[in-house]
Amino acid sequence: MITSTANPHIKSVRKLNDSKERGLTNTFLAEGLRVVGQAFDSHAQILELIISDELLISEYGKKLVRRAENEQSITVTQVSPEVFASLARKDKPQGIAAVIRQKWSDLTKFRGLTDGVLVSLESVQNPGNLGTILRTCDAVGVQGLLLLDHSTDPYDPAAIKASMGAIFTVPIARTNLEELEQFLKSETQISPLGTSDKAERDYYDTRYPDPILLMMGSEREGLSPEYARLCRNMVSIPMLGACDSLNLSVATGIMLYQIHQSHKRNL
Repeated sequence: MITSTANPHIKSVRKLNDSKERGLTNTFLAEGLRVVGQAFDSHAQILELIISDELLISEYGKKLVRRAENEQSITVTQVSPEVFASLARKDKPQGIAAVIRQKWSDLTKFRGLTDGVLVSLESVQNPGNLGTILRTCDAVGVQGLLLLDHSTDPYDPAAIKASMGAIFTVPIARTNLEELEQFLKSETQISPLGTSDKAERDYYDTRYPDPILLMMGSEREGLSPEYARLCRNMVSIPMLGACDSLNLSVATGIMLYQIHQSHKRNL
């Protein structure tokens, strides 16, 4: 039982809230029943389970602890409520967290794709937006998410929380303009489509090829000309109010469900 928030091991775990430490260790901290449970169900590489018996009142959570204890590769660390609270980001901690190995894919995973949807995000900055997009990608069965250029870390605690476990179910790859361009030249069956408020074609009156790459731009700038030139088509989402843009995760959700419905009708 660790009872001191100054314990060296606890301090090292707490550092995983920092992106630099996550990059150095290639690990991250997941907190809460739903996210940790999804990690188990998705066979993520869980290195350590951190629990506080006084806070962990859920029977489901206790089953996860027993599951970890039966796997030799998982260390189970018990801590006091005060120590757990020092690690937690939830207002009411559920008494369970896990240190997990990050998992990255690359573009080779998506070679030979014959159907489905890939999503790329250019320089997305808000981890909450990224986590929400991951959750929507999971909901419609997206094949993978490509993070372009200087996008935020999908293993940021805010992204993990917003993803509601989708961080473990949607393959994620980091890439750039040159690599993506070469990939699309070799994978000609994948049709890239982008969004722009200047596009003449309405997203609702558009045919969506299968397979397709949906390319979304950053929160502030939208899709840059460099990436827009890779697209075979560009579409817009009509705006009737005074605001000139939608939240990125909302816009991506609208597009994904429109593509999903279009592909479903073509079955």
